[in-house]
Amino acid sequence: MSSLRRTNEFIPKATQGGTTNFTPPHNEMKIAHRTGRPSLHTTPHLSITTMASLLSAQQAVKARNGQVALPIHSSEGSSGVPVAFDSAPNAHGGQPYADGRIDHGVTQAPYERRFSPYDFNGGTTLAISGPDYAVIAADTRLSSGYEILSRDVTKLHALTGKCVLGSAGCKTDIDQLRSVLDIKMKVYEHNHRKPMSTPSVAQMLGNTLYYKRFFPYYSFNVLAGIDADGKGAVYSYDAIGSFERTPFSASGSGQSFLIPLMDNVISHKNRNDDKRELPSEEVVEIVKDAFVTAGERDIYTGDAVEIMVITKDGIKTETFKLKAD
Repeated sequence: MSSLRRTNEFIPKATQGGTTNFTPPHNEMKIAHRTGRPSLHTTPHLSITTMASLLSAQQAVKARNGQVALPIHSSEGSSGVPVAFDSAPNAHGGQPYADGRIDHGVTQAPYERRFSPYDFNGGTTLAISGPDYAVIAADTRLSSGYEILSRDVTKLHALTGKCVLGSAGCKTDIDQLRSVLDIKMKVYEHNHRKPMSTPSVAQMLGNTLYYKRFFPYYSFNVLAGIDADGKGAVYSYDAIGSFERTPFSASGSGQSFLIPLMDNVISHKNRNDDKRELPSEEVVEIVKDAFVTAGERDIYTGDAVEIMVITKDGIKTETFKLKAD
């Protein structure tokens, strides 16, 4: 009879309104009274052993309350987010949500997410003007971060038979800039029945870069050629089209290594010996030495240097191997 009475305790009893109430067993009521919160388990035939296991698991979870348990990996570095299951302050002093929700590094411990439309693909360019020639050179390595994407990509682009553009920076922007310039050169040639002169090309390049000043081409350019008087001309640019004619110019990742050397060798600064006119052959050798020097200190410069010598007779090209590591 007592066994029958114990069984009846598990039977739901009808109440007013057609709803049913469930009366938990005696042992579960004692557990709920001892823990101070309603029991989470309403299965009628739940054993005492199972209840003890669940309570043990709950205590193990609460023992980790406030500990750093959620690792977050991002481009800015790894970090951990403290996890809290109640409204108590966590181990790092943060205040978790009152309802026990877990913050995944969004509001309680935010970390930065960023996107850039640009990528720097490395490379170095150098241009030197002479009395009747201009020499322009660039390495052939294409990089992204610490990866070498290609060892044979030219950074020089002939715009006319007497004018060459050298560009370092973002490869996609450089390709787009070259396409725009080629179209403008063809339109000019069709309209005027002659190729554009080097000073005119320099002005057109400055205008093209300035037109994109609010979303610039990530391209750092040097322009070399022969002017109307047959003299070598080199133009130096910034990213938004400001330019000037200079004896030499360098751009790209190895710029800071080349300019001091060119100041001494080409501009003859801080020297007591007489300055002399350098033949194009000697300038080519200086360019080779300069790129060997830059390749020793700059990981984005290497593999080979492409050298173009521009004269009134046209463009002569040669390639000099650099270290490939």
